Amino acid sequence: MMKEFYDAATRIRSDVLSRWKDTGGNVVGYTCSYVPSEIFHAAGILPYRIRGIETESMEIADAYFGPYICTFPKCVLQLAGKGKYDFLDGAIITPGCDSMRRLDECWRKAGDAIPGIVPSFFYYFDVPHKSIGHGTRWFREEIVNLIKALENQFGITITDEKLNASIRLYNRARRLLKELEDLRAKDAVVISGTDAFAVTMAGTAMPREEYTEHLENLVASLKKKKAKKDERKRIMLIGSISDDISLVDLVEQSGKAVVVTENLCFGVRDEGNEVAEEGDPVDALAKAYLGESTCPRMYGKYKERLATLSAIIRRSNVDAVVMQNIRFCDLHGSENGLFERDLEKEGIPCIRLEREYGPLVETGRLRMRIDAFFERLESQRPHKENVYSMEAV
Repeated sequence: MMKEFYDAATRIRSDVLSRWKDTGGNVVGYTCSYVPSEIFHAAGILPYRIRGIETESMEIADAYFGPYICTFPKCVLQLAGKGKYDFLDGAIITPGCDSMRRLDECWRKAGDAIPGIVPSFFYYFDVPHKSIGHGTRWFREEIVNLIKALENQFGITITDEKLNASIRLYNRARRLLKELEDLRAKDAVVISGTDAFAVTMAGTAMPREEYTEHLENLVASLKKKKAKKDERKRIMLIGSISDDISLVDLVEQSGKAVVVTENLCFGVRDEGNEVAEEGDPVDALAKAYLGESTCPRMYGKYKERLATLSAIIRRSNVDAVVMQNIRFCDLHGSENGLFERDLEKEGIPCIRLEREYGPLVETGRLRMRIDAFFERLESQRPHKENVYSMEAV
């Protein structure tokens, strides 16, 4: 069962993706969790979250981006330039941050020198930085325009009935992921953080029907699993975009800790909010995808994001928080500093890690800092016996 999840989570072109293409299916890649996947499913298209794994060098990306920028979009451009994304029938770029916005222009420019790397459908999907008032109306208009563009490009019709059916299917998987998070929150650990992250990652690269079936089987089997209370430190992982399960594994390698929850762009974070199944499906998608301010790109909602983290910490009985950001990630780098200040005040030990992505990652340095942090935790009384005890929740 886990084999299918790991295959989809750790390879750019997995077996399930190859089968989809072999049967004539279209694949459209997207770069941001604010893009509603239900739209593609309703169109009969496989939505595929564009990733940076498998990058081995940066010679193409360095020519277009330069050195002082987040290495995630650089890795995506490098992979595109090397033909790793030749299976895409379309790509949608979103300004999750300014570095990702630049991916749009750099990918297009690289296409002038490297023929064939820009898909025939290459679309810029804008996302407001505020969710109230004009922001939601603007976002709804962006969704409508995207639907029209897909219909024109692929010669299809996306009806409200199809959208509603897709919303119901995606909500089914969201409820299953919520059950998985409930299981991870218990004292008896039935799944490692590395395995759980592979499961959520796979959901961004598999046909939803197949993914949901595997997810149902996994959750059912975990509910039957017998496990004793785990004495390892319970860790929450947050911060910059990460599609590499080795980062989670790095935290767990020492055997002293287990990642019991995370708040990452590729993780379960954005799967937790169900979309309304009644009324106008476009309205429902706009409100659900833009309404929750889980990303620091959204303006003026730091207190709400802190409250969300605190609630997850209490729910999962977290001992400590590992905060990571990719170098030159101003959004997460700045907000992690605020989180560290405020969570440490509440008695939650935190560590901030600045890292590179892709071929420049410094695994040894990160492991040394993580091990030193765990030694600090061992010398302290576990906070969950006082501030965040489960009895107090």
